[in-house]
Amino acid sequence: MQQIEKHACFGGWQEVWTHESHLLNCPMRFAVYLPPQAKERKVPVLYWLSGLTCTEQNVITKSGIQRYAAEHGIMIVAPDTSPRGESVADDAAYDLGQGASFYLNATQSPWCNHYQMYDYILHELPRLITTHFAANERKSISGHSMGGHGALVLGLRNPNDYVSVSAFSPIVSPSQVGWGQKAFTAYLGDDRAAWQQYDAVALILQGHDKKAFLVDQGLDDPFYAEQLCTQNIENACQQMHIDAQIRYHAGYDHSYYFIASWIEDHVAYHAKQLQRSIE
Repeated sequence: MQQIEKHACFGGWQEVWTHESHLLNCPMRFAVYLPPQAKERKVPVLYWLSGLTCTEQNVITKSGIQRYAAEHGIMIVAPDTSPRGESVADDAAYDLGQGASFYLNATQSPWCNHYQMYDYILHELPRLITTHFAANERKSISGHSMGGHGALVLGLRNPNDYVSVSAFSPIVSPSQVGWGQKAFTAYLGDDRAAWQQYDAVALILQGHDKKAFLVDQGLDDPFYAEQLCTQNIENACQQMHIDAQIRYHAGYDHSYYFIASWIEDHVAYHAKQLQRSIE
């Protein structure tokens, strides 16, 4: 591991690190915000997954999340969105390849050599965090857009690993929309049964349950109707009697202006659930 950034921030430290990932077969970067409470004790972790074209930088420079993490004593860990490097498969389009992992384990060549982001987020990265930082075993997960999709899928499939889940503008039905169909065909092939394991709506309808579940969606988001389809997850939750909080906000779009406006709510939401998990 090598530290490549360190900045004092709200009494704690915003750091960026790089390491060699054995799962992804390439160097990976991640950001970690260490709240002031981490100087005295181990603290819970909120993992943040960013969206298409993003890196670990987006959330730490645009959302203001550190202020609220410092208030609640939560560590924020934000990995890059995909493996990267000259040896890593890529595509000229923004919605496939580097920066567009869709947080799954690819099975198709050439993607399967590096694109194992599901296992990286679930297993390798948390082991790294608890080994090298003042993190306890309690963790939650959130994300935006493609990252919101990743957070929902990881949370739904692994309810014992994540205390709570939230998302901004998530791609809730990737197997039903253009972004997801393109990525899933490339990464997973034509087996639509495999697609269902990375589709939050399908997982809910299969019976996967997550009690702590918050989604925020801007109604002026240009991707809302064709790519995000937030109503699908609301309908699935109603059908399966899941009491999810799904909120719609007039005037807000897909940008980090939207995220910055509501990130305080999400951090507080996770803080409450993380505290409840030890009571």
